[in-house]
Amino acid sequence: MISAAAAADPPPFARARAVAAHTGSMRTLVHALKFHDRQDARRLLGKWLVEAGRELLVDSEVVVPVPLARGRLLARRFNQSAILSREVARLAKLSFEPLLLERTRATASQVGLSRGERQRNVRGAFAVPTRLAARAKGRNILLIDDVITTGSTVGACARALIRAGAGRVDVLALALVTDQAPIPG
Repeated sequence: MISAAAAADPPPFARARAVAAHTGSMRTLVHALKFHDRQDARRLLGKWLVEAGRELLVDSEVVVPVPLARGRLLARRFNQSAILSREVARLAKLSFEPLLLERTRATASQVGLSRGERQRNVRGAFAVPTRLAARAKGRNILLIDDVITTGSTVGACARALIRAGAGRVDVLALALVTDQAPIPG
């Protein structure tokens, strides 16, 4: 079953799953990982992702994280999506390709932006490096992110992977912003 919004404007990825809504304890865990370098829960979070994404993992060949902009990566010293992706790949015994997708330019923070503003913000911001394109060609890719808010970021990432020849892109995240977990602003 898909939402009316997805039927009217289908995303470029095939399927998406999340562990939980971005509220309460899950929001606290995501923020601890993302903003406070609390990686001590990575194994637990990885297990949750594998459980939530079981049907996606069966069809996947490679796990790819949503990349951070270079400046943000240098400031944080880690990419939370890469940490989660590595755990999922390890547990599911899949190939982990942390460099298969790159940000081609820095983008403004998505916090407080509307769906349209988010889409414009990330349009064209991702690409598969030419030297790695063969690793994407024809493969079923599982894209990992920490939070799906409007789907703009994972959509832009999926488009880049598909342009590079990926067979299919599915998306798996820890948390999903829903009506009960409104877009932060």
